[in-house]
Amino acid sequence: MSDTWTGVSGKRVVITGATNGIGLAAAQQLAALGAELAIVARSPQRATDALTKIAAAAPRGTPPDVFIADLSEQGDVRRVAAEIASRYRRLDVLINNAGAIFARRQLSRDGVELTWAVNHLAPFALTTTLLDKLKASAPARVITTASGAHYRARIPFDDLTAERSYTGMGFGRYGETKLANILFTAELARRLEGTGVTANCFHPGFVGTGFNHNNGPLMQVAMWMGALFARKPETGAETLVWLADSPDVSGISGGYFVDKRRVAPSSAAQDMDQARRLWQVSEDMLTVHVPRR
Repeated sequence: MSDTWTGVSGKRVVITGATNGIGLAAAQQLAALGAELAIVARSPQRATDALTKIAAAAPRGTPPDVFIADLSEQGDVRRVAAEIASRYRRLDVLINNAGAIFARRQLSRDGVELTWAVNHLAPFALTTTLLDKLKASAPARVITTASGAHYRARIPFDDLTAERSYTGMGFGRYGETKLANILFTAELARRLEGTGVTANCFHPGFVGTGFNHNNGPLMQVAMWMGALFARKPETGAETLVWLADSPDVSGISGGYFVDKRRVAPSSAAQDMDQARRLWQVSEDMLTVHVPRR
């Protein structure tokens, strides 16, 4: 494959969290650009609902491939990564977009706090498992959806299961996972130097979607009111699509972007010692099964 990036047309793009919100909007835009899409969905029903909308946006109405996985479960993440790797000869763009927030602390089947499992460990495991495929497909790109919610966060290395620190209807924990996304991107970019694979992340802005509507009536009302002032999903997806498609970012890796501009994240998000520590801790969490309490 040429070292010159020519956009996503004809390229294999895998995206998680593409059944609603900015993920669905991004999938539609990428399909319109001619990408060969594959989506990772939590359930067949969610996938079916999204497929029609995505296929309608494609030049020839070609539906994307679908993989079903519960990204909160490490075994499912490893399984779907293996399926992706074996199914495709190449993987040009991997988009880690799936995310969640929970009003109360919950544990995954692996005994990991659920927000951390979905928002950080899942993209970490999916990406690292697919690194060989990405490197073999170079030039290739990894894009992760972060958030401005990271600015007040710190990684609680002494309380990664959030037993003591889960407060504020889960917003604090959400911010920690978004900080983890940025630190992961920074360390991933460092490890990928010279391979032809880039890693970047972005903040989509406050977007009016179905996000956080799973946390009871009070939160649903709050999110509905906030949506009156929020961006449309199509706008929130623009930077994601640009990072996947544009030749302008071909030589950039380890960046945090807002509205198609590289900006400085928080000082905590620029701490490479913390980034390396987080990488090691994340590897450890993927190799140790913690029984459900």
